[in-house]
Amino acid sequence: MRVSGFDRYALTSCVAVAMLAGCGGGSAVAPSAATLNATHVGRTLFVNGRPLTAERLSPLPTYATIVPEAHAKSKTFEYVFNDYESYASIFDYPKSTKEIGEIAGDGGQGCTNVLYGYGKKTFWNIGGDTQITEYRVPKKPIRTLSDSVGPPTSCAMDTSGDLAVGIFNSYLVIFKNASGSGTVYTTPLQAEFFDGYDPAGNLFADGEAANDAFELVELPKGGTKAVIIKTSNSPLFPGSVQWDGTYLTVFDQDTSETYQYTVSGTTATLKNTIQYTGASDCAQTWIVQGLLYCGDAGNGDGEVFNYPKGGSAVASFTGNFDFPLGVTAAKK
Repeated sequence: MRVSGFDRYALTSCVAVAMLAGCGGGSAVAPSAATLNATHVGRTLFVNGRPLTAERLSPLPTYATIVPEAHAKSKTFEYVFNDYESYASIFDYPKSTKEIGEIAGDGGQGCTNVLYGYGKKTFWNIGGDTQITEYRVPKKPIRTLSDSVGPPTSCAMDTSGDLAVGIFNSYLVIFKNASGSGTVYTTPLQAEFFDGYDPAGNLFADGEAANDAFELVELPKGGTKAVIIKTSNSPLFPGSVQWDGTYLTVFDQDTSETYQYTVSGTTATLKNTIQYTGASDCAQTWIVQGLLYCGDAGNGDGEVFNYPKGGSAVASFTGNFDFPLGVTAAKK
């Protein structure tokens, strides 16, 4: 379903939701009798009362027969995070586009210990109301953090190892050395959706302003107050914020475009726009060298695009998807 404009409305639909019961080799995950209630409040999508960072969802989850851990010797793994507290689907592209395993209880968004590219041996998942979990590749949990200010929506790491977690109700929490209880910072955002660092350690986050419009903010390195960053164009719906090696990038879920910016002071100047053909709603994207991974909530799958070329997908993942919301990638 596509949301247009800034009108406030509520739409409720019920569809079957499959909950992960296990990862038996060669077996398919069957839908349960549970129902899903999807409601928009303003432009924010709520599913069973939990705010999501997707603009729209595909009508039904998709399920396929899989063989978990089919490529045990893989060095590169991609993770598509489904609905909060459901599961993550694991892939080993470019060896294959077929799902090779799952992590029960995961969902939402993910990030790694690099600004962009394949994470080094670990990744983080923001998967529940308080869950912030670090995994060793491919899927061993090694550390769990929590916050006390609201449901986490996003995460990012800087080059020194600090972990930033976005909180839906406008906060950013920074965990020094990815440990401890974290320091809470307020932002001008009404709702925080995505965050990402630049190489200088400045933290950027996007989401919705008080009038439901797109807004980008920055928490400068060492600062205590997030400031609004004015963009030279007008993104329609907040998407992933990530450094791509040259530019600060913001993905627009409504137009399926990546905007590449240079930032000076409180102004972000648009340098290039990259369009992705066939994408419906990349709720979270992750950039590696030459590629962009998309967790497509609209198409109900995971997709791979050339970056910064854009265009049509060069690959689509097949497997179990229960409203994909996030994606990241890491190496052993």
